[in-house]
Amino acid sequence: MSNNKIQLAALDMAGTTVADGGLVLRAFESAATTAGIEPEGPRRQQARRYVVDTMGQSKIEVFRALLDGDEAAAHHANSAFETAYEALVDEADIAPIPGAVEAITALRDAGVRVALTTGFSRSTQDKLLAALGWADLVDLTLAPSDAGRGRPYPDMVLAAALRLGVDAVDRIAVLGDTTSDIATGLAAGAGIVAGTLTGAHTAEQLRAAGATHVVASVADFPALVLAH
Repeated sequence: MSNNKIQLAALDMAGTTVADGGLVLRAFESAATTAGIEPEGPRRQQARRYVVDTMGQSKIEVFRALLDGDEAAAHHANSAFETAYEALVDEADIAPIPGAVEAITALRDAGVRVALTTGFSRSTQDKLLAALGWADLVDLTLAPSDAGRGRPYPDMVLAAALRLGVDAVDRIAVLGDTTSDIATGLAAGAGIVAGTLTGAHTAEQLRAAGATHVVASVADFPALVLAH
C-alpha cells in the first residue's frame, strides 16, 4: 500500500450525491418570508444571490449574515427553513445523483471509508437519508452540530477523519458542488479537494476557489481517488 493512499472520502449531499430538485431555494423562500424579508425587491434579490453564493454553508450561518447577526431572528429563520425543507422532502423527487450509490460502493469496496457531510441540521439530514434509504450506505454521516462548525470551516471533515481513524489529513479526499465545499477541504488539508458539476457552482467558480480537480459528477470520483 502506497503512503499516499486515500483512506477517507468526505462527500457532500445535496448537489453532489443527492438530487433534491432545488429544494434549498424553495425552502429558503419560505424562510425568508418568515424572517420578514420582503417577498420582492432589492433586499430579497440580494438575499437570493447570497444564498446561491454561500450554498453548502451551515444554514444558521447564512441566516446570521442575512439578518445582520440578530441571533433570535436567525434561529427563527433557520427553524422555518428546516421545517419547509423537511416538508418538501415528502413531496419532492429526492433521488441519488446518477452513479452516486455505485461510486460510494466502489470506494468502500476498495477500502476507502466514506462520510456524508451537509450544511443542513441533523434532523434534515436524517430525513434525506431516510428518503433515500441510505442508512447503511456509508461509514459515517455528519451535520454541522456533530462536528462544531459547518462549512467553510474544516470541522466536519476533520471530525470524520478522527472518528474513522485516518492516518493523516492528506489521505482525505473531499468532493462537493460548491465553493464552500472547496474551502472546507482546503482548510482541512485534504489531499484531494474536488468539485463536481452537478450542483450549485460552475467549474470556473470551483477552480477559482482552489479545487485540485473538477469532475463531471460523483460517478467519476472513484477513479480519481483510487488513482491517487
